[in-house]
Amino acid sequence: MDQSIRATLETYFDDLDGTTPHGLYDMVIKAVERPLLDVVMARADGNQSRAAEWLGINRNTLRRKLVEHRLID
Repeated sequence: MDQSIRATLETYFDDLDGTTPHGLYDMVIKAVERPLLDVVMARADGNQSRAAEWLGINRNTLRRKLVEHRLID
């Protein structure tokens, strides 16, 4: 997985063609977090406690993130 992420980041920097990046950290987190939550919730059969345990985060934090990403109401 590390190699895939590195390759994607290298491509991103190459595509910038000398332009200075801005807000890279937030951009990457936003790009990865929603699909991560979506897949983990599906694999946990919608069980938030199990998904939170797998992710290593508090269930309330998971719930907040699910709402932020409009994965739940």
